[in-house]
Amino acid sequence: MADTSPISVADAYTKALSNINKGAGGGAAVGSDEVATGPSFSELVKEAGTDAVKEGLNSEKVSLQSLTGDAGLADIVTAVSSAEVTLETVVSVRDRVIQAYQDIIKMPI
Repeated sequence: MADTSPISVADAYTKALSNINKGAGGGAAVGSDEVATGPSFSELVKEAGTDAVKEGLNSEKVSLQSLTGDAGLADIVTAVSSAEVTLETVVSVRDRVIQAYQDIIKMPI
């Protein structure tokens, strides 16, 4: 079964871009006249995935600290709420990507 985690998807996208930029054919690559300013799409996706994982781990850490009495109720609520918002954002983006993929598949050739 293929690995479909956000990080592996970002790595695959980066590899695909590098293959395109190598110019397998004799013609110019798509978008070769564009100026690269800022991070690539794959870097943005990878960073967003890493941030989401860190947010979840931070929430778990604060929850565990509450068991030992090192964290207050406000810290717990803040950490869990932040992790919840991050998860909802990731799920929303995933749903939009799936919908876009389905729309592309339905297009006539």
